[in-house]
Amino acid sequence: MTLATAAALVLSGGMALAEVKSEDPIKLTLHDWTGQLITTQIMAAVLEEAGYNVELVQADYLAQFAGLETGDLHVAMEIWETTGREAMDAAIGKGGVVNLGETGMLAKEEWWYPSYVKEQCPGLPDWTALNDCAAVFATAETGEKGRYLGGPVTWGGFDEERIAGLGLNYEVIHAGTDAAMFAELESAYQRKDPILLWVYAPHWAPQKYEGEWVEFPAYEAACYTDPAWGGNPNATHDCGKPSGPIWKVGWAGLAEKWPGADKAIRAFTIDNDAMGAMIAKVDLDGQPIEDVVNEWMDGNQATWSAWIAQ
Repeated sequence: MTLATAAALVLSGGMALAEVKSEDPIKLTLHDWTGQLITTQIMAAVLEEAGYNVELVQADYLAQFAGLETGDLHVAMEIWETTGREAMDAAIGKGGVVNLGETGMLAKEEWWYPSYVKEQCPGLPDWTALNDCAAVFATAETGEKGRYLGGPVTWGGFDEERIAGLGLNYEVIHAGTDAAMFAELESAYQRKDPILLWVYAPHWAPQKYEGEWVEFPAYEAACYTDPAWGGNPNATHDCGKPSGPIWKVGWAGLAEKWPGADKAIRAFTIDNDAMGAMIAKVDLDGQPIEDVVNEWMDGNQATWSAWIAQ
């Protein structure tokens, strides 16, 4: 009896698990936001329970596709429709990467401001009010331009292109880390200072803070590729960001080398509420990610056991 089969018999009441065909490590990528670290470490823990050798590898969110295409990396658990779809489709088109399905989470990422800012910029959330209120968001760092606090530069997101396409008198200042971005939001919120920044969901911030997302022209795929689309005939990205699923992707050889793992990763699913609650435990309550993951594993054994009993 293989280790994987033995594990399956214990975890799923006798239902056999697909055999672990290779003892080589399955390399899952880690990025720089809390939710992705939780998602990936949950999947790693599940695969280890099934008898797989797992390695967690720090990787750039967009640059990781080069490693996934060659098989130097094997699984990325969160590719957001909002920021990663273009890179994902390009990698899949080359043949080295496959889409492993939706995570169950739905993504939204957009410019956001606290509700109290509307006293100084009453035209919000309409994006056309932004230039009239640039001075509200201006800082010594940006001069006469409004300041937009973007995510870490590795996240992509086309904020500079959006500013150019929509003719906004703003400058993007990228946060160094996810934690630094939300620490700045907390500080501004406590002082009731104006702030305009990248906020995303699933996350605890839209639940903890009262605020709104800026309403840009609705996204269509042509907005990112065809200058003729939208209000600016000379530029692309003159629209809001896309929204939609958060995807799992993997190296195209995953299913052949680790068929059981491939099935388990495809079966993985979690919703926004569950993920938002776990992120809050880490970011707000100060719990170690490992403790939050272990708590989820203990409380959801029936769920993850079904993933590996394929």
